[in-house]
Amino acid sequence: MAEGGDLTSKKDGSDADFKYTCTPCGDDDIREEAVKFCPVCDEYLCTSCTRQHGRRKALRSHTLQDCDASTKGSTVTMVNKCRYHPDRDIEMYCGEHDMVYCTKCIATNHRACSGILNLEDVDITSNQQNDIERLSSDMVNIQKRLEDTERNMQTNNNSIEEQRNDVISQVEAIERDLVQHIQKLKHEALEALETEYTLIKEELATNISQISKVKQEIEKTTSQLQTAHNLNAREQFVQTKLTQQTVNDAMKVFEQSEDKGRVCLRFTENTELKSIIRTSTCLGRVQKVTEKNSLLTSKVYKVSSRKEINVKMTNDSNQCYIIDICQLADGTIILADYYNKRIKRLNVNYNIKDCLDLESSPRGICYTGNFEVAVKLVNRKVWFISVGSSLSKVRDISVTGGDYNGMTYCDGELWVSDVNGVNVYSMTGTLIKTINNGVNGQRIFKSNIQQKVVNGDTVIVTDYSDGAVCLNRDGTVKRELRDKRLAITRGVCVANGGTMFICGGTSHNIMMFDRDGKCLGELVDNQGGLKNPLAMCYDKKKNCVLVASVSSDNLVVLSISH
Repeated sequence: MAEGGDLTSKKDGSDADFKYTCTPCGDDDIREEAVKFCPVCDEYLCTSCTRQHGRRKALRSHTLQDCDASTKGSTVTMVNKCRYHPDRDIEMYCGEHDMVYCTKCIATNHRACSGILNLEDVDITSNQQNDIERLSSDMVNIQKRLEDTERNMQTNNNSIEEQRNDVISQVEAIERDLVQHIQKLKHEALEALETEYTLIKEELATNISQISKVKQEIEKTTSQLQTAHNLNAREQFVQTKLTQQTVNDAMKVFEQSEDKGRVCLRFTENTELKSIIRTSTCLGRVQKVTEKNSLLTSKVYKVSSRKEINVKMTNDSNQCYIIDICQLADGTIILADYYNKRIKRLNVNYNIKDCLDLESSPRGICYTGNFEVAVKLVNRKVWFISVGSSLSKVRDISVTGGDYNGMTYCDGELWVSDVNGVNVYSMTGTLIKTINNGVNGQRIFKSNIQQKVVNGDTVIVTDYSDGAVCLNRDGTVKRELRDKRLAITRGVCVANGGTMFICGGTSHNIMMFDRDGKCLGELVDNQGGLKNPLAMCYDKKKNCVLVASVSSDNLVVLSISH
């Protein structure tokens, strides 16, 4: 807090001793008596500076206090403005979201929330000093992480130019390759032309020479025939037969020549090549590829606290069997309850807010964006459900593998478990591809498919054995996550830093893996109190792992730290 100083007034030359001196004037070595204090600026103000303070647009919302209100030991009243409505004061508390708001925020976005109180009516029983110390530590940590991220982004920014130059080099290399290939095809075409030309020329020369000889023979025979009347009958007989032979030979040459016809040279263009080039719209695609979490390092976590939340509703007809869990972009948690054939929405405190009954038992659930979830049902339907102010069915599609657990949403597609592997569907229900065998025909999965989760450009799929398989978007295997300490693997989720968690149904534990597939150890061992864990979800908002177990009304919430 600003303190009064022992400055001598240059304005009037007075050595008067003031209890509080003006902070701005003091910065100019002018001693003036302060009449007001601004807790936001942490400054004492004289009469003149007080007037100036109120005239500045950016400072008009500051509430000035009497100077004595700022003395040590007294309570300073600060008026906090709403970040969404800067012209309004913070006056209300929402218990459901555990946050303070202005009255306009409450009226527009929190009318349906429970636990709305005026700030004066909030029972503040916690130790605020501990919260302040914790938040101070959190601020230091997040500041450091932001600085690290900023440095990484700057490095990323510097590397973009290099990547641009690499793309230019690639494009130019493609151009060179295409030109060189066309030049090669041109050279081959001209070589073929020369070969055919030479052969035809030689053949024509041979034929011309043959015809020339035949013509000479005819001329000779014609001359001999003209003197035949001077010969006796026998000699005339011989001469006529020889002449007939010459005529026959000449006629044969003529007919052969006529049959062959005129020899021509023509070039038939490979229109397919030109068509491919002309119909091609690009040499390749330039894409912005986000390497999600690439700037973060997979961490080894530990459980810092554990609690259980009862998710059984009063009108549930059966014990809960939470088969799958997903989280919306705003942090809302949705549960799929197999036995009770419904989905349940939790509020920020993990209390049940509302539910929607289904026509069949669910086997998987995932968030598809735009406040919509997809629910896979045993009857081989996928329901698309709006999760706005209320839960309501929008439409459905048909799929196979209704009896198998697990489904996830990946880049506009639904990856659905089936008997032999994973079927990938469009959002309209068209089967795009089936993933079950590798490029060499070998089986990808060890057993029946279970839960799935998307991590950047990778889809992680657990199978009913000792781990999971990481798949690329095209269905090829990227790596496997395996550990013999896992048995009957089911649930899987990924923390913000990229650490992957997999639970073992009969090993009653949770293992951690980094992005390279290395096992980082156990988050929860078989003595950690998990009984037949079935489904998991990482709460990005609270840094918690939610775990549902077979035939249990309770959801286990594991707060984690590293």
